[in-house]
Amino acid sequence: MSRTFYITTPIYYVNAEPHLGHAYTTVAADVLNRFYQLSGFETFFVTGTDEHGDKVVQAAEAAGQSPKEYADRVSRLFRNMWPELSISYDYFIRTTDEDHKRVVVSILKKVYDSGDIYFGEYGGYYCFGCERFYTPKELVDGKCPDHKVAPKFIKEKNYFFRMSKYQDWLIEYIGSHPDFIRPERYRNEVLAFLKDPLEDLCISRPKSRLDWGITLPFNRDYVTYVWFDALINYLTAVGYPDSEPYRKFWPSAHHLIAKDILKPHGIYWPTMLKAAGIEPYQHLNVHGYWNIDASKMSKSLGNIVNPLSLKDKYGLDAFRYFLLREMVFGLDANFSENALVNRFNSDLANDLGNLVSRSIAMVVKYFKGVHQVPSVSSEIDEKLRDDSSGAVQEVVARMEELAFNRALMAIWGFIASVNKYIDETAPWTLAKEEEQRERLGTVLYNIAEALRVITVLIFPFMPTTAEKIWVSLGIREDLHTQKIESIREWGGIEAGTTASKIKAIFPRVEQ
Repeated sequence: MSRTFYITTPIYYVNAEPHLGHAYTTVAADVLNRFYQLSGFETFFVTGTDEHGDKVVQAAEAAGQSPKEYADRVSRLFRNMWPELSISYDYFIRTTDEDHKRVVVSILKKVYDSGDIYFGEYGGYYCFGCERFYTPKELVDGKCPDHKVAPKFIKEKNYFFRMSKYQDWLIEYIGSHPDFIRPERYRNEVLAFLKDPLEDLCISRPKSRLDWGITLPFNRDYVTYVWFDALINYLTAVGYPDSEPYRKFWPSAHHLIAKDILKPHGIYWPTMLKAAGIEPYQHLNVHGYWNIDASKMSKSLGNIVNPLSLKDKYGLDAFRYFLLREMVFGLDANFSENALVNRFNSDLANDLGNLVSRSIAMVVKYFKGVHQVPSVSSEIDEKLRDDSSGAVQEVVARMEELAFNRALMAIWGFIASVNKYIDETAPWTLAKEEEQRERLGTVLYNIAEALRVITVLIFPFMPTTAEKIWVSLGIREDLHTQKIESIREWGGIEAGTTASKIKAIFPRVEQ
């Protein structure tokens, strides 16, 4: 039986254009997808756009477009950006897709027929920015905690999902599945929220107020609340209810989100699944915010960072590396261009770039332009091999817990070991003495083998750079077919493998 891994980003709301926060989540998902492929899993990676609701109507009006025209334009911006960031998704979903609408209608009808949706009247504080009602205790100084504006009190008749019915079940489920929500701080946050009685969820909006949405199958005067619509995308994307991809991938579903949408994913979504008779997702993985000047990055605050401008200025892989190295998954991180430049010069130019350029240059130089990794004697460097094995084990462990920064630290620890090995063995000195030629060959073989391991380990994070190094090493096997198991053992570089010079992959950047 094949092992599977299903990774999703949130579907991004089209009231705003793509920014650094969107890029981080999607790059992180791509890194996970690539890593699990390296680990021998069959994977499926979904991203897309969320296109219904009040905010889209408001943004469209401001742009002088219809909601559909506006949604088409902004959705296209997201779809076009991801290839530029080396995002290799399998499916891009839009909530305006007809197949998605059909799935939403079928689940609504199923939950309604079971008696878990009812008609009622509710008055509450409604934030148009969040498109949800707030209780007075959830407000901060009478304002929405995210948008810093006082919500409007609205009283109207709507349809409600009996979410409260599933409160005890959800508490018990989270308790018996301690890694259901990760990291633990967000699991605890959801459990703290569940200590108070859970209110039922308003899942409709009257068309007299909002008609941009999916019409309820049991009352055509109402459209579906945007969250009840949007969350179901994770099922639509794998062909719910009876496709082979759904049966194969849904049991291994991993959702990757920012902490601002923890409540919908940690409470609304599992109770919706339970009511529909669908097994919950496997993991909800929650990361923090990117802050600028101690403020969350958002369009409303006017502090957006354009990921494409950074990619164009510093290079794609440097940008991807910075995102994953700088943020501790689950915590907030501070963005600054100076920090990116410092990472670039220290980690990429000095450590990795210098190692690659001098290592391959020595293989080429010291073997008379034959450009080959020399035949290896039995004198394998045991410490370097042990350091390699330790790095691989550490990377696997850290990636499984989404500690991207610590996985990269483990790789860079091994890079430091290889640089130290070069300094201690001094191939340039060995090259001066003919009787040391066999020893020189062994040293360079060890260095090339270490580079092979490093290249496979960095591939999920920096695919373009990894490809360049792989080609320069002259290895015949396709990098895309490599597996983590293939680098656990020393000996992947064959004697006579043709190596070729490589240009500086990360030239220093002047601040």
